[in-house]
Amino acid sequence: MERFSQKYIITKEMEWEKLGGGVSRKFLGYDNQIMMVQVKFEKGALGAPHQHFHTQATYCVSGKFEFEIDGLKQIVSAGDGVYIQPNLLHSAVCLEEGILIDTFSPVREDFLSGGAVSYFGDKE
Repeated sequence: MERFSQKYIITKEMEWEKLGGGVSRKFLGYDNQIMMVQVKFEKGALGAPHQHFHTQATYCVSGKFEFEIDGLKQIVSAGDGVYIQPNLLHSAVCLEEGILIDTFSPVREDFLSGGAVSYFGDKE
């Protein structure tokens, strides 16, 4: 099934999709091979431990986060990047309100289905 986003995604014209637990997102572009998502965290928000078969690369735009990947913790702040291999258990705690850019390959079909994301809390 061919699925892709618009060519230009103007974020100021988009509403944040509230995921619950102080986390919101905007889709920045995707097709069958890749997906980029802007994720906003309130201080204290948690991306609970989870894993998926997707490769993930994350860029920290603002704020401060404590990531844990496969048992190794690291503080990440604006300008830092994170790489998560497929199937590794990982989590993040927002220490200072901020925004992450998550990129996944292949596309996160579970995100596009519109359902709740279990590791962020109850969808608002």
